[in-house]
Amino acid sequence: MSLINEAGDYLTERAGAAPEAALILGSGLGDLAEEAENKRIVEYKEIPGFPVSTVQGHKGRLVFGTMGGKRVVFMQGRFHYYEGYSMKEVVFPIWVFNSLGVKKLIVTNAAGGINTSFKPGDLMIIKDHINYTNNNPLIGPNLEAFGPRFPDMSAAYSKELADIIRECAASEDIKLQEGTYLFLTGPSYETPAEIRAFRILGADAVGMSTVPEVLAANHCGIKTAGISCITNMAAGILDTPLNHKEVMETADRVKESFSRLIRCVIERI
Repeated sequence: MSLINEAGDYLTERAGAAPEAALILGSGLGDLAEEAENKRIVEYKEIPGFPVSTVQGHKGRLVFGTMGGKRVVFMQGRFHYYEGYSMKEVVFPIWVFNSLGVKKLIVTNAAGGINTSFKPGDLMIIKDHINYTNNNPLIGPNLEAFGPRFPDMSAAYSKELADIIRECAASEDIKLQEGTYLFLTGPSYETPAEIRAFRILGADAVGMSTVPEVLAANHCGIKTAGISCITNMAAGILDTPLNHKEVMETADRVKESFSRLIRCVIERI
């Protein structure tokens, strides 16, 4: 707790008014933060206790500012278990946001499509998730000041926020898919056999992030919504090799519609 409070105090001094909402911007989606007004930028490496992003497409900084009349903090880059960080390090920013008073969180990611009706470039509301890692950031002593020992995950993704996302997609004429996101550790992509198994389990998309952050946010009582950018079809569907370059190129292609959607959502939450 002491390190969380130290990071919170550090950011309070530099960010000014406390943010109302936080956005975690996944691979290739970080440019949205540049559209904020009255920006104050803090590099991760300057914040006590913060890890540092090592993945291409993650700038590694917090951007505090206003958008749609709301005070928002953007994470330009997140932390992944596959980078060698512990699950607690992965979700450290969520605990810091909670200490700052953040009440709503939107998590975004680049994901592989398992549902064969999806195509690269689709945006998907995350309705639920499958944690296929056998790991959880809440293992260990419970942060009693933040939440209960056994947090309920029956509504991990806020129906209220999901409705707002749907309304904004309709008003902006943006096609929106919906589905279940399956979380794996990575960094290797999945095999075709694994993808066939995950489809049987009910997964529509697969990725290497987001779920730890959602677990920590729900534990803290932060209302959470998730949006995946389907940047590629998962292994075995199109019989083509998978690579991070394709992820970045697809995210870049959809960033205009993604930005319009998120700006609308922020205005309405």
